[in-house]
Amino acid sequence: MSLEKKIMEAIKTAMKEKNQQALAAMRAVKAELILLKTSGSLSELNEIDENKILQKLVKQRKDSASIFSEQNREDLAIPELEQAEIISRFLPKQMSENEVEIVVVEIISKTGANSMKDMGKVMGLINSQLAGKADGKTISGIVKKMLSN
Repeated sequence: MSLEKKIMEAIKTAMKEKNQQALAAMRAVKAELILLKTSGSLSELNEIDENKILQKLVKQRKDSASIFSEQNREDLAIPELEQAEIISRFLPKQMSENEVEIVVVEIISKTGANSMKDMGKVMGLINSQLAGKADGKTISGIVKKMLSN
């Protein structure tokens, strides 16, 4: 089943359950999918594009929640985190830090990277290999740690 169909089913379910957070999250995903399809840049969405959209939406909500928390607005942060959790259910299972670290070590040894100057090259390869499977922030943190040693 395509992501679009899954989202439509989730919207129907959220409407029946009167779950406003799930409904808002699913409508946001649907809107992003429609925007991407009608922009003309892609003829058809593939799984990688769909995962990028989902990751972007999750990241936006987590960033908003952290800003709201910094401003002591937990009443606004909690719904954002709930929506991030709902959207992340449609992402593939995320890799653990240990699993990401193994891939990072492998790619660093393949490329011969040995300093922070090589970070861009390493990040490009890792992001293409782990697209949708790991958070970019986690990946960059591990790469920085490995290259700074």
